[in-house]
Amino acid sequence: MGRVTERRRVIRIRDGVVSTRPDTLVAEEPLEIRLGGKPLAITMRTPGDDFALAAGFLVSEGVLGRADEVANIVYCAGATDDGSNTYNVVDVRLAAGVPVPDITLARNVYTTSSCGLCGKASLDAVRTQARWALDASPDTPFRMVPATLAALPDRLRAAQRVFERTGGLHAAALFSTDGELLDVREDVGRHNAVDKVVGRALQQGLLPLSSAVLMVSGRASFELAQKAVMAGIPVLAAVSAPSSLAVDLAAETGLTLVGFLRGSSMNVYAGEHRLALHEATATG
Repeated sequence: MGRVTERRRVIRIRDGVVSTRPDTLVAEEPLEIRLGGKPLAITMRTPGDDFALAAGFLVSEGVLGRADEVANIVYCAGATDDGSNTYNVVDVRLAAGVPVPDITLARNVYTTSSCGLCGKASLDAVRTQARWALDASPDTPFRMVPATLAALPDRLRAAQRVFERTGGLHAAALFSTDGELLDVREDVGRHNAVDKVVGRALQQGLLPLSSAVLMVSGRASFELAQKAVMAGIPVLAAVSAPSSLAVDLAAETGLTLVGFLRGSSMNVYAGEHRLALHEATATG
């Protein structure tokens, strides 16, 4: 199996002084996900938690929602012409009675594009496939204090062990509503990091994650908002900006979407009913 990091020789230039040294880099290898022996998707990922990644990916695709819907997940032996196991191909076998979706070329294009479909078709697909509705009522008992959210980026960074060695990994973490770190995963792709935490939660029988906050490094794309909704996560927070389609999806599904979460400041784009906001006069 591939390693999480690898060493490479680098030429370092500092203040005009040239030297050579080994540098620690994030490993990146392809992972092919098969469903019932048939190819479904390929993603570039950092090796590790591959079974959880595959399971989480299938949650976001609406295939899985419970641990008992999986018969097993295995690495495929003989994945190369010489019969060796590269540990870069996993096959997910569904339990008896769990419907296997139609795997078509169109579906493969959708799942490997990392951007989903466009516009209204994307929103409709998530709404119709989601197993758990996010409670969009202003009277929902789920409430968070903004100060708790503000502390999450530092807690996320402190938990990024590989990032500290490489500076080249995204991270996704699950937190409780009082800011307790529940799980964190790192990957070269932020969507893979989310799949890993969601997949681990599926394996532990924790879905839907109706009392959790998903915190991600970087921006909040439509794809990440989709993964949060499909896992029943009511709050998605990001250190950078959301996309317009992510905001549209959050507004339509009742997802609380927070962006530019830095220091004590943040922007709330949707689902403000879950935040204990002090009354203030809007300006600008």
